[in-house]
Amino acid sequence: MKSLHHWINGKPNEGASERYGPIHNPATGHQEKQVPFASVDEVDAAVAAAKEAFASWGQSSLAKRTSILFRFRALLDAHRDELAELITAEHGKVHSDALGEVARGLEIVDLACGINVQLKGELSTQVASRVDVAAIRQPLGVVAGITPFNFPAMVPMWMFPIAIACGNTFVLKPSEKDPSASVRLAELLAEAGLPDGVFNVVHGDKVAVDRLLEHPDVKAVSFVGSTPIARYIHTTASANGKRVQALGGAKNHMLVLPDADLDAAADAAVSAAYGSAGERCMAISAVVAVGSIGDELVEKIRERAEKIKIGPGNDPTSEMGPLITKAHRDKVASYVEGAAAEGAEVVLDGTGYTVEGYEDGHWIGISLLDKVPTSAKAYQDEIFGPVLCVLRVDTYEEGVALINNSPLGNGTAIFTRDGGAARRFQLEIEAGMVGVNVPIPVPVGYHSFGGWKDSLFGDHHIYGNDGTHFYTRGKVITTRWPDPADAPSGVDLGFPRNH
Repeated sequence: MKSLHHWINGKPNEGASERYGPIHNPATGHQEKQVPFASVDEVDAAVAAAKEAFASWGQSSLAKRTSILFRFRALLDAHRDELAELITAEHGKVHSDALGEVARGLEIVDLACGINVQLKGELSTQVASRVDVAAIRQPLGVVAGITPFNFPAMVPMWMFPIAIACGNTFVLKPSEKDPSASVRLAELLAEAGLPDGVFNVVHGDKVAVDRLLEHPDVKAVSFVGSTPIARYIHTTASANGKRVQALGGAKNHMLVLPDADLDAAADAAVSAAYGSAGERCMAISAVVAVGSIGDELVEKIRERAEKIKIGPGNDPTSEMGPLITKAHRDKVASYVEGAAAEGAEVVLDGTGYTVEGYEDGHWIGISLLDKVPTSAKAYQDEIFGPVLCVLRVDTYEEGVALINNSPLGNGTAIFTRDGGAARRFQLEIEAGMVGVNVPIPVPVGYHSFGGWKDSLFGDHHIYGNDGTHFYTRGKVITTRWPDPADAPSGVDLGFPRNH
């Protein structure tokens, strides 16, 4: 069986812990690879390599750093199909979704290639007699990223391009479920000319994570994952004196007002709820229907959802693939199976779905739950699967209150033709990212991504200007120089005088 490897100090490292995790093909359910789990010593080796590399990389010119990133971007573009195939084979998402993931990662590489604009600093002259004040930003040192299974290429690229462009060195701990894309990214960085030790990859479980959180040479930690783990990452890393950005879970709502274009709203709900099999933190998992439109909206969603073609991600006709693991598939199914007992109406039940010829795959079909009470587990929990809940309210105010009462505030959307209502929603809603007639309001690369409440732990959102600030620290320099005209008599400083 093929074994993956760590990437430490610019070359493959097979690992010596003798602990491995399985990598399955979700479409077949079969294990096809294994990944070594790093020991504390192997994590320490990666951090040591990064620390040694920082001594020169942190002092390197912006021109050198960005020229390497430009070459990396070209390689990434040339190999995007290859990366998408790796993602599909280990995550299960369809090829078009995987290509979209690589494209969104490329956006952040683009941003990093132009990082000089964000790092240019400020200067105020003559703040007092012959006194100038400059503000600059400098890299932190060794930084770490801990990333989830649902976007094995994109989320690492939300972190490391900006971090290394700012002059830091990086240790990545990707998800052990689909780690091949991260190793391939490391190889492409090396091919682009990135010096040894600037980017390292260690695989593993809690052993590797905890060592990164406590290691004294790791200055900052970026994380994307579930809320309980994000809270743990933030608490543990902060207690060890590290800067932390920990992005947690989501329960993203879509408020549909009575004046909305219901066909557009239904199209948006289906794509946002069931795309990538619902395994994304910006999926719409709760539609809040206002007034009398609920029945018509649910029927339009049902009609569209029933037409979705589910199959292997490498089949060009497939629109949705399997879930990442059998255990996750069973957990998602449990929310649908228990929904009726909790007061919901099961409009579509996808729990019995299989694909002919792939019966061992981690398959689940489309599920649609209507009239879901807020007390139901299907509403309260982040399901992370193709299950859409529809809730009913009588007024706009009730809908906003329902959304704001959620402990999670990652993203939300409103569908309406009323500009005044949309503007009011933008200001009143308690979420970090808002869409107006846009169901998945993921910001472009030069704006930052992040939620509110229990969807984010730490002060900085990810990528954009917040990303640059997170991976650097400010320094203010106040200077005063004597005027050569005031030099003692007889000393010539060679300064030209105009008389």
